[in-house]
Amino acid sequence: MDKIFVDEAVNELHTIQDMLRWSVSRFSAANIWYGHGTDNPWDEAVQLVLPSLYLPLDIPEDMRTARLTSSEKHRIVERVIRRVNERIPVAYLTNKAWFCGHEFFVDERVLVPRSPIGELINNHFEGLIQHQPQHILDMCTGSGCIAIACAYAFPEAEVDAVDISTDALAVTEHNIEEHGLIHHVTPIRSDLFRDLPTLQYELIVTNPPYVDAEDMSDLPNEYRHEPELGLASGSDGLKLTRRILACAPDYLTDDGVLICEVGNSMVHLIEQYPDVPFTWLEFDNGG
Repeated sequence: MDKIFVDEAVNELHTIQDMLRWSVSRFSAANIWYGHGTDNPWDEAVQLVLPSLYLPLDIPEDMRTARLTSSEKHRIVERVIRRVNERIPVAYLTNKAWFCGHEFFVDERVLVPRSPIGELINNHFEGLIQHQPQHILDMCTGSGCIAIACAYAFPEAEVDAVDISTDALAVTEHNIEEHGLIHHVTPIRSDLFRDLPTLQYELIVTNPPYVDAEDMSDLPNEYRHEPELGLASGSDGLKLTRRILACAPDYLTDDGVLICEVGNSMVHLIEQYPDVPFTWLEFDNGG
């Protein structure tokens, strides 16, 4: 059946617009899961087709009628089929993801960037910090997208990007170099705060693993391609968050702020820390 799809598509589709339309139809028919940077088949198709042609996402409208070579069509069709059959997130097929308007290299060593913390970065943490931070810590950095976005938002700050995974840090280092930020963002391997030098940060940002055991068992197949180390965090999803909350005060300045993403494990956190006056943030784009 796959060969029939490939042959038909390569022989009968000719333009970028043809490939976009065909991809949308395939995605819609397959009922794939959206959750790695898109929430609909059209955006999913755009993020697969255009990077596969080494084109930006915002090509002029008239360029969509450009005709494709046979090899270009084969490349796109094969990726669409893998997206449908293997449920591989688009970002892993193209090795491209976007966060805070910046492009990042990603592969299966790191999670696909999608944290709502990006909205806070775009707003320069307005209302949350009192002045421009000089030292920022991104704990559980993964691809380094949050650390790098913070470096763009606060060009005078020094940013430390921490992760326990050497594989993830290899991706972090690649992205730091690609963005020309080797003098502003420092990758550090550490089990949370364990191997960090004692330094005071005005801002600590963290998107740690926070998926509880029940949610892990129910995740769509797309998430099975992501490193479990970056998702799972014990029976209640708070295994790492508890350690972060316990240690963070020692690494914050007197007016420092900790921003910690906890997802659906928010319920467990409130139950376990009933006396802590957490500030729960609302996001325009959800989160």
